Amino acid sequence: MATQTLNAPRATAIREKVDAFFAAIGQGMNAYMERRSRMDQINHLEAKSDAELAKLGIQRDRIVQHVFRDLFYV
Repeated sequence: MATQTLNAPRATAIREKVDAFFAAIGQGMNAYMERRSRMDQINHLEAKSDAELAKLGIQRDRIVQHVFRDLFYV
């Protein structure tokens, strides 16, 4: 039995366009997730002293819950 492989230029061009499309979607999702991560807020609060956190009404072990309070109710 013989097998034959075709490397058609048109199929390669379509594959490159599909790859570029999904790469663009991945880059967009990455940017969205980084913007939504809120790590900068968490780091900012963790850098504060316990007295400063107390003035804000936040306990150190509840910083993450405070930052995401609009998304989760615990």
